[in-house]
Amino acid sequence: MNPLEVLAGIETQTLQPLAQRTDAEGRFPRETISALGEAGLLGLVSAASVGGQGLGLKEAAQVVSRIAQTCPSTAMVVCMHYCATAVLEQFGPEATRRAIANGKHLSTLAFSEADSRSHFWAPTSTARADGSNVVLDARKSWVTSAFEADSYVWSSKPLAAEGASTLWLVDAKSDGLSQPGRFDGLGLRGNASTPITAKDVRIAADARLGEDGKGFDTMMGVVLPWFSVLSAACSTGLMEGALSRAIGHVSQTRHLHLDSSLADLPTVRAYLAKARIKADMAQALLDDTVAAIGAGRADTMLRVLEVKAAAAESALEVTDIAMRVCGGAAFRKEAGIERLFRDARASSVMAPTSDVLYDFIGKAITGLPLF
Repeated sequence: MNPLEVLAGIETQTLQPLAQRTDAEGRFPRETISALGEAGLLGLVSAASVGGQGLGLKEAAQVVSRIAQTCPSTAMVVCMHYCATAVLEQFGPEATRRAIANGKHLSTLAFSEADSRSHFWAPTSTARADGSNVVLDARKSWVTSAFEADSYVWSSKPLAAEGASTLWLVDAKSDGLSQPGRFDGLGLRGNASTPITAKDVRIAADARLGEDGKGFDTMMGVVLPWFSVLSAACSTGLMEGALSRAIGHVSQTRHLHLDSSLADLPTVRAYLAKARIKADMAQALLDDTVAAIGAGRADTMLRVLEVKAAAAESALEVTDIAMRVCGGAAFRKEAGIERLFRDARASSVMAPTSDVLYDFIGKAITGLPLF
């Protein structure tokens, strides 16, 4: 299976026709997610032993990046699904893993909380034992695919053990889950990212993912590499989408009285050259990060910390340039550039934010502990 070849048909038939509507109406891209499931792409990183494609982070990044060229909202939904799947492949029940592999189950992460903000690794939500069940209470602040996904990979304080957190598999239809409000934001308007409140949510004790108190280890060892890489892939794809639209516009738009195109202007070409360099640098760092993770290199954690921040900040610059060189035309919805410009604003403030990552990177390169 070549995932990009499979994705090409979905792009033409579903993703591209619905991208503008997804943004304009703030509508979850259900049709596209269903198409991805039917094509086997939701099971891309699920093990072959449960019916999945058995592919890895490299292929997941390629898929997320390609989707983001057209619809970053959909790309973020898929990013979070792959991150959750990476955890479930290690600790989840076989039935859920098979459902994901068969494209019948969408999962996501539920880490960020109102009380700890971008410090997603430090939940304040609680879990308490009640016979053979566990009762969860929480105020989750931002959950992608909230009440659209089938399950949440959920964090809480440990049940009884020492440690920062414990992870759980929570059915999205569990009694006691509520949505304080819907999302109506600047960008990524279709990814259904909203708060979730949990009040006396009862789950089975065996819904725990990994050991009690060891959630932090999974967050750092599994989730952070996957999320950083796939978030960066979303940013690199978004940059490619903005650049291709901008280049198309300046190449085709002409000054008839001068018999020249906008691309004939040296200033326009210089801006596009700068954007191309920024996008290529981010892609090179992304490729090197994936290689570092695969090889277990000594600089792996540094690359993981760098790649999301570098790609997020580059996307801000590249989409700004795309708006600049296209002028007033870029402000029109049908051009698609202003939508990517708005979507690009999200990654730099999505936990861990660029500023938090800068602090971590600074600690790493000066020999200080991260936590």
